[in-house]
Order: sequence, then structure tokens, then C-alpha cells
Amino acid sequence: MVIAKAWVLKKHFDGFPKTSDFDLKKIELPDLKHGGERKLLLESLFLSVDPYMRPYSQRYMKEGDVMIGTQVARILESKNPAFAVGAFVVGHNGWRTHFISDGKDLQLLPSNWPESLPKSLALGTVGMPGLTAYFGLLEVCKMKPGETVLVNAAAGAVGSVVGQLAKIGGCKVVGCAGSDDKVAYLKKIGFDEAFNYKTVKSLDEALRKASPDGYDCFFDNVGGEFSSVAINQMKKYGRIAVCGAISQYNDSVPQKGPYVQMPMIFKELQMEGFIVTRWSSRREEGLQALLKWVVEGKVKCHEQVTEGFENMPMAFMGMLKGENLGKAVVKV
Repeated sequence: MVIAKAWVLKKHFDGFPKTSDFDLKKIELPDLKHGGERKLLLESLFLSVDPYMRPYSQRYMKEGDVMIGTQVARILESKNPAFAVGAFVVGHNGWRTHFISDGKDLQLLPSNWPESLPKSLALGTVGMPGLTAYFGLLEVCKMKPGETVLVNAAAGAVGSVVGQLAKIGGCKVVGCAGSDDKVAYLKKIGFDEAFNYKTVKSLDEALRKASPDGYDCFFDNVGGEFSSVAINQMKKYGRIAVCGAISQYNDSVPQKGPYVQMPMIFKELQMEGFIVTRWSSRREEGLQALLKWVVEGKVKCHEQVTEGFENMPMAFMGMLKGENLGKAVVKV
């Protein structure tokens, strides 16, 4: 018998999340049954904290539910021939230290995963955030060599990969972030231009200075005021991939902003929202491409690792405040 720990949503977030909105529970897991149940017992090694959890919790969760999320887990017991004891998988079982699965919601790490590569990267650059960058750029932005790509929240889990993939694709890349250290990191990993949006006198001027001719592609993770300014600097026939809106996730009252219709019309822009699961059938393609670039050193990875399952809420709130550089993960 295994006693699992799990973080549940005690109270729906009102504005920015608080520690009192979470509750740590102990859950007694049943022994694996015999007789064709194909069950697995797993322990979480690394857990992900991501911006999407904030709006998704409001939309899809009830108070008392285990917080949604993804983990890299190791198989402790197996009644399922498709999964060997000791194998590593990516699961979607929320903030839990241990869980039982029938295997349908699990994905084995790629068989060619190098032993030297941290398995936590399966939650970041070689996982959902990396795939979001990959398909957002290729399928939504449809970037072409020689174009200029703008990405905000550029030092985050998705944005940092977007910039590097755009460079691999032969583009000029402009990124913004919320600290000087993050800006220095962006330049280190190959961004052509980068600036601190919190310290520039004028966002409009900073964007014009970084690319006087404007932008062909805009990968938007932030929404709000930034997007309202950036859309006016798109080139004709520009493409905008709307990936996130972290500037608005914690608003109790919806923002009212400038409206997009005029620049959309006169510049004949394309703006498309997307969720990466649209390309689930091509997941292996994306993972293999990302894994290859990481192994070759063409894509650099940075992780913000928080130690201890008890610190999940702290890591989540820190990520929402932008305290992380690269992907935020929790080591159990």
C-alpha cells in the first residue's frame, strides 16, 4: 500500500493565487489488482508548473480537485506489458507524488533519449512547451527564412525555444523579457535584439528600434497592452500566433484595450489562437526534431528547479510572477 501526497484546489483563485487556495492531501492508493487490469503504479520525479494552469483551473476544475499538471514519472509496478518497471514516462495526472494508471494517459520518453540529458526536459524544451514553439512557428506563423520574428515572455519555457527555432529557420529574432538578467540570457542564446519591457520608456519606441521595418511574425504569450502596441508594427500580411495571455490570467475584471480591427484590415494580418494538442498526431515528429537540436547544441535549455513537492504552490506562484528563467519544474 502506498500513501500518495497530492495538492488540491481548495478554493478557486480570486485574482492572483494565494497559498491558502491550495490544500495538501494524503491519498491511500489501492494495491494493483490482478486479472487483466493492465494497471501501473508510478512515482513522480519532476512536476511541471505552467501558465495555462491558471485559466484552465477556472474553466475545467472544481474545488477539491487535484491540481492539473504534467509529470515525469518512473514505473514502480506494472501489470501492463507495454510498460516495464523502471521505465520513465510523461503523465498528465496532476500534482501527485504517486498515482495509478492504465497507461492510456502516459507517453514513454523517446527511446533515443540520451542518458546524459536531464529527464525533466521532457516537461520543457523536449516536451509540451517545446512542441508549442515548434508547431506555433511552423504551422501558425509559417515563418520563412529572412523574416523578422517577435516573441514576448521570451525567456520563458515557450518563448526561449521560439527564438532559437526561429534562428535555426533563418529569421531575425526580437525578444522581450522582464529583467536585465533575462535580456542577457536571450542575447546569450542567440536573439538578435532583446529588451527589458519593464524599463524601456516607450514600448512602441523599443519595438521600432529593434526592427525599424516591422515584424513578419509575432508569437504572443502575453496579450494585453503589449499585443495592442505590437500589432501596429506588423508588416503587411504579417502572421500572429496567439499562444497565451499571461498579462490577463489573474485579472478579476477583464481588461478593456485598443481594438485590433483597423491594423488587421489595413495590413491584412492573420491572427490565430492555438493549443498545441491540435498536432497530437505529429507529437513524435516534433519531439525528435527538438531532441536532435538539443543534442546538437543548437537549442540551449535552462530550467528553474524548485526542490520539494511541498513547494509546488510556491513554484507555481513564482512562475506566474515571472521569477523563472526558462522552464519552471519541481523536483519531488
